[in-house]
Amino acid sequence: MEISSVSNIASHAAAPVEQAQPATQEQRNLIQAVKAVNAAELFGQDNELTFVLDHATRKAIVRIINRQTGEVVEQIPAEYVLRMAEENKGS
Repeated sequence: MEISSVSNIASHAAAPVEQAQPATQEQRNLIQAVKAVNAAELFGQDNELTFVLDHATRKAIVRIINRQTGEVVEQIPAEYVLRMAEENKGS
């Protein structure tokens, strides 16, 4: 699983790495919204909101990350839910 900053969300939400496409208007809007949330420090001064794509399940993940330590403070969906989805995908 990959963790990335909000500025890199377009590359994670777009096509595979070999054939990267420009960000859509929806992706640009999401990036701006996340930047606004982080600037307002809604999750505290030390935390920031990030979005990532789980490569195994192709599911979007929302995380609150501690800016100082890089530690995941909260994640939706939880890691165990992603692993269950990955296991069911193979069935």
